Amino acid sequence: MNWLLIAFIVALIVSPVMWLKPSPKQKRVARLREHARKAGVRVKLAAPPLHAAGKQMPSYRWGYPGEQPGPRFVAVRESASSGVLKPVCHGWRWRIEPLRPLPDEVFQRLEALLTRLPQDALVLESEVHGLTLWWYESQGPERFDSYLGDMAALRDSLAGRPDRPSTLKPLVK
Repeated sequence: MNWLLIAFIVALIVSPVMWLKPSPKQKRVARLREHARKAGVRVKLAAPPLHAAGKQMPSYRWGYPGEQPGPRFVAVRESASSGVLKPVCHGWRWRIEPLRPLPDEVFQRLEALLTRLPQDALVLESEVHGLTLWWYESQGPERFDSYLGDMAALRDSLAGRPDRPSTLKPLVK
């Protein structure tokens, strides 16, 4: 009986420590986020640009150079969008379409990237400061590496294509 009581007391002492131990999924996500940060991607939790999102979601952002802002658009996976939105490509719709049409080469790069993103990637957003992928981090750092080059290439081809031209600078005499 004493051994049973001692085992119970030890279990009570050890159990809170076990709760603090990260799960395998938490360890994988931490490795993924650290890997992305080392690759120059900004990672944060925020509310996604979805209608009635209601909760925060991980976002991975590739920044545009300060002097080369990008266009504004939001592409949403069909499973998270309305059927009345205009299609971008198979499985994706425009929530916000770019004001100026993208050149064919840039649009093909965007389309190729959208069709190969993982199923938990719900939004690809571009705004003046960067290109942001909103997803639930279903894959590890090794698989994430396969998207790094394509995301950087898309960011580079979108840089310097803002929806609104910058204000004209006065002539200096």
